[in-house]
Amino acid sequence: MATYVAPPLQEKFETLSAELKDCILERNVQLYTLQDLIRVLEDIVKEGES
Repeated sequence: MATYVAPPLQEKFETLSAELKDCILERNVQLYTLQDLIRVLEDIVKEGES
C-alpha cells in the first residue's frame, strides 16, 4: 500500500520539509483530512521523544 494524500490536503502537505514528507511517505498512510495529517505528525513526534 502506498501513501495517499487527498487533493484538498496536498497544498498543506507540500509546506512540510522534505525530510518530514519522506518520513510520512515511508509510513504508507492514507491522508484524507487535516486530522489524518495531524495524527501522523503526532505519531512521529511521540516516536522522536522515546
